[in-house]
Amino acid sequence: MRRVVVTGLGAMTPIGNTVQDYLKGLQNGVSGAGLITQFDASLFKTKFACEVKGFNAEDHMHRREARRIDRFSQFALVVADEAMKDSGLDVEKIDLDKAGVIWASGIGGLHSLEEEVESFLKGDGTPRYNPFIIPKIIGDIAAGHISIKFGFRGVNYSTVSACSSSSHAISNAMDYIRLGRADVVITGGSEATVAKLCIGGFNSMKALSTRNDDFKTASRPFDLDRDGFVLGEGAGGLVLEEYEHAKKRGAKIYAEIVGAGATADAHHITAPHPEGLGARNVMKMALNDAKMNPEDIDYVNVHGTSTPLGDIAETKAIRQVFGEHAYNMNISSTKSMTGHLLGAAGAIESIAGILAINHNFVPPTINHFTDDPDLDNKLNLTFNQAQEREVNAVLSNTFGFGGHNSSVIFKKLKD
Repeated sequence: MRRVVVTGLGAMTPIGNTVQDYLKGLQNGVSGAGLITQFDASLFKTKFACEVKGFNAEDHMHRREARRIDRFSQFALVVADEAMKDSGLDVEKIDLDKAGVIWASGIGGLHSLEEEVESFLKGDGTPRYNPFIIPKIIGDIAAGHISIKFGFRGVNYSTVSACSSSSHAISNAMDYIRLGRADVVITGGSEATVAKLCIGGFNSMKALSTRNDDFKTASRPFDLDRDGFVLGEGAGGLVLEEYEHAKKRGAKIYAEIVGAGATADAHHITAPHPEGLGARNVMKMALNDAKMNPEDIDYVNVHGTSTPLGDIAETKAIRQVFGEHAYNMNISSTKSMTGHLLGAAGAIESIAGILAINHNFVPPTINHFTDDPDLDNKLNLTFNQAQEREVNAVLSNTFGFGGHNSSVIFKKLKD
């Protein structure tokens, strides 16, 4: 199969609105949490989230276009544009029939849906709806917008697998290029779910942290006092390209994507398998796909949501897969900084891993105060401060409601 490399990156996150700003946030262990500004959350159990700061769609697109697309698609277009500019690809010089988009969102245009329903309920019952409401809310529309923007006529679709969505998009994009069906694919994911329905819904199932008096430190993966995840929003975009295609045009190459896995827990709609069975299997699958040994991995960017059950199950799986090497690796959860971007989590966390490879550091798991005796505290979970080390290979995990698991492996390019 053909080799696949990463030649462009774009990011819009709660700790940085560009890749460079995101890198600084990761290196400095910045918390992206703050009180919710997008609606009045005073009556909700959770009043905070990790929002994107200072974003104005009209800084990036015409006002008329911004009004016709949902916030999640706005994020998608902005990061795809950053990734394409970063890649240096000239659309006049590539085969547009072999250039595609595989983009993810776990939920789609939730903001627009909420606004339309609220508007209807305030009216006299006459069904008056925005003519753009359906294309604003459907989950595949961001992929469509990106392909239209760049004229990419190849593969074009969206992946939906809850919090694993964008990792699945990235792995699918890799396979399309490996198999010769595409030369270039823009991939990743976007999510804009800091909305009443999401906060209220996750509150009702007791999934969110309610640490309103100390929201900056509320996302506490692996800490004894973790009480749920912190909702985030944003997007991550990657340009994947066939190696010889990139080499021929003298492209800057960030990393090679060498393996991926996809499994199911087949256990419960929201809870992970208690022994981490699906997580164990997906990491093994990714290693086998990459033809790598566990000892080849330097850093695992874990799903690490800060939930009581999930963090325990994932560390059990890591010990089962990596054995004694688990104590030589670095492990960290960047969700401690960004919050949980749901369908976009895999994209920004893959970018965190790629940045770790390029800058030889491991982003920290911030907000750690008390060891959990139910966890293996000999693991290097990179607490509170970034650590410098040579990083040649990174495995990134994402797991979603429904028991969906995905792992992706990136490594330094070696001819």
